[in-house]
Amino acid sequence: MIFSSTIFLFLFLPLVLTTYLVVGRKFRNIVLLVASLAFYTWGENIFVLPLLASILLNYVFGILIDHSHRHGGSGKAPLVLAVIVNIGMLGVFKYANFIVANLNTILLKLQITPLEVYKIHLPMGISFFTFQALSYVIDLYRRESSVQKNFLNIALYISLFPQLIAGPIIRYHYIAEQIGQRRTQLDDFSYGVQRFIVGLGKKILVANVLGKTVDYIFSLPPDNIPAGLAWLGAISYTLQIYYDFSGYSDMAIGLGRMFGFRYMENFNYPYVAKSIKEFWRRWHISLSTWLRDYLYIPLGGSKCGVARTYLNLFIVFLICGLWHGASWTFVTWGGYHGVFLIFERIRLGRYFLKVMPAPIKHLYVLLVVIVGWVFFRAESFVYALGYLRSMLTFSTPTLYNSQLFLSINNEFYLALLIAVICAAPVYNTLGSILESLDNKTNIVGRLIWLIRSFCIVCFFCFVFLYSIASLMGGSHNPFLYSRF
Repeated sequence: MIFSSTIFLFLFLPLVLTTYLVVGRKFRNIVLLVASLAFYTWGENIFVLPLLASILLNYVFGILIDHSHRHGGSGKAPLVLAVIVNIGMLGVFKYANFIVANLNTILLKLQITPLEVYKIHLPMGISFFTFQALSYVIDLYRRESSVQKNFLNIALYISLFPQLIAGPIIRYHYIAEQIGQRRTQLDDFSYGVQRFIVGLGKKILVANVLGKTVDYIFSLPPDNIPAGLAWLGAISYTLQIYYDFSGYSDMAIGLGRMFGFRYMENFNYPYVAKSIKEFWRRWHISLSTWLRDYLYIPLGGSKCGVARTYLNLFIVFLICGLWHGASWTFVTWGGYHGVFLIFERIRLGRYFLKVMPAPIKHLYVLLVVIVGWVFFRAESFVYALGYLRSMLTFSTPTLYNSQLFLSINNEFYLALLIAVICAAPVYNTLGSILESLDNKTNIVGRLIWLIRSFCIVCFFCFVFLYSIASLMGGSHNPFLYSRF
């Protein structure tokens, strides 16, 4: 089950909201826990068991770390065991097939019989809930949060359905008080609904439309793709993945607010960045801060000399790439970003960012990011290189194809235009301007407030109804990050 589905919008969510609001506060966490497990089981069936195992094991590890602390120990032994078990579970489900495939390639070259392993299913969101569980036990070990002895509360923290499948990755200490005690006020609920609709519109009306064209272009043999079409595909994917993932985050934040939870922001207009470092401060913020706090800093951060700092950055982003998927294209994408982060730290990179005007720095970031997304999207490393070659080969004949004209239509161009404009903080700027005009102390001010309120209601109703109509029409729908 995904947020942008009719079963979720018209059955699951209304049922859960109604039950949540009707029952007393004492039972609301139970309602959310049951709903979250049902939500996950709907799509994963028996593979809800890894999630349940993660909940149980990390609850026990938390108790063991706390017990060690209370008896004068460091808690290091149970922490190491917790890290091994969590990473081991993630490794088996996400990377076993990848490791065996690469090992078999070597064995075949050595003329040794390859291994035969049953293809292991990848449970949705396992990377997200594993990192979330790890943050809980690590923070306990660091004495940055208190142990949770209520099993239901830990279960809810790890499995809460708004952010279970694709984040944001929430730290336990950030949400512990909200799990124990929270209130949903009308303003919160209203904001949550609006935020959810914005995310739904991003996903259905922008990302899905762009995705149809992207899928078609990236299905073509790279040698047959003209440079203009190759750039169009790369730029469209750059926008698709942003609106798809930020749309999910908006929906998750909105759903959380409806139930009284306040989640951290996960995106802050990353495509307006003027350096790759700034890009990563704006893109997938919960992951980049997780990697900083639980990997980069423990490796030594930038306090162990210049060479070690560069190595730490490169290691972190190789792991970042591998976290996204068990493929050399993802590893390449991570290492590629790591190289540019290192470049921005050396003298030449610092000088470039210092002397270049803002438009040039912005163009530099966009070019780096767009090229990186080609590796991220491509099915293989060879295809990625071929696609990049097609972006630079301007002698390829123009492609005439009926399927291409079906994909690149007026709806696509409208979605592309909206995507380009709204990738900058236009919406926030417009909202601030309208709010500054509100002045209910005079007749003109009241009139402006009424017109603004009416327009806002009409806007959200239009986005919601148009999104539903697109869903009913069989819109291309899966979230890109649901399998990471």
